[in-house]
Amino acid sequence: MIEVRPFSSLGGANHGWLDAKHHFSFADYRDPQRVHWGALRVWNDDTIAPHTGFAPHPHNDMEIITYVRRGAITHRDSLGNAGRTEAGDVQVMSAGTGIVHSERNEEDVDTTLFQIWIIPDRQGDKPGWGARPFPKGDRAGQFVTLASGIAGDGDALPIRANARVIGATLKAGETATHAIGRDRKAYLVATEGRIEVNGVAADPRDGVAIADLDTIEVKAIDDAEIVLVDVA
Repeated sequence: MIEVRPFSSLGGANHGWLDAKHHFSFADYRDPQRVHWGALRVWNDDTIAPHTGFAPHPHNDMEIITYVRRGAITHRDSLGNAGRTEAGDVQVMSAGTGIVHSERNEEDVDTTLFQIWIIPDRQGDKPGWGARPFPKGDRAGQFVTLASGIAGDGDALPIRANARVIGATLKAGETATHAIGRDRKAYLVATEGRIEVNGVAADPRDGVAIADLDTIEVKAIDDAEIVLVDVA
């Protein structure tokens, strides 16, 4: 099963400093058909204006992955962590028993990012945060695991869920495959470039929900950058 969810069909709101699109029910957007996809609970497509951002606020028991598409985001939290994550790089916050954090665009240009929430396998762990660069050249023509809670996924950022976040950059005409398994689900978005998933066409920033497939093949119609979440 492959279901394309066009960007134009997403929920969202423009708050001035934040233009947010929601792939799943979030804040004031409610759609009973789009509450979660397996353990994937939130996929927000955010544009944050320069020198603005999310003021300090709390979370608990959620794995929150931020994939920066353009610009950079500056993180600070109640554990004393601070860091700046640039375009193409990833940060992970495991909210655990509770954490207060802020995410600000301290740049002179808009920052665009995906904020992805995954329900953890267990609750009550200590909170944590981490970030690392993932050069796009390392993802050229193939999927690379960016964050994972699955054993054997190497130096990916750790998350506390039976899930992985992977990315690829494809030139027009290139393909990349990913084995999912019929007992799992996947959700992917091309940040730019038109793609086909097992022959099904999707435009940039469309959501593609996938289930009951052993393997998918993603073909780039244009030069494309792809983010995929694979969950139980």
